[in-house]
Amino acid sequence: MPISRAEIPAEDAAALVEQLCKRWSAKRAVERDGNEARIGFGEGSCHLRAEPDRLVVAVEALDDESHDQLEGEVNAALEALKGVSLDIVWET
Repeated sequence: MPISRAEIPAEDAAALVEQLCKRWSAKRAVERDGNEARIGFGEGSCHLRAEPDRLVVAVEALDDESHDQLEGEVNAALEALKGVSLDIVWET
């Protein structure tokens, strides 16, 4: 099961988690507990965790092709956040 992760510097990571959960809640299963969230996708999942100075994002999927697609979808959602400029580097 491929997994990748990014640690993104952010002043208000909790607000980013909230924005992302709202964005995905209409079409995805979203489980949120405080500053952490899990978003279910058919081919995998995305885990979000707000820390004081960063947003930690982990993406896992069943296979490499699904992982690449899911990582791309999560990356696009992060880049689409309003008023936020993020430097996203995925690590495997």
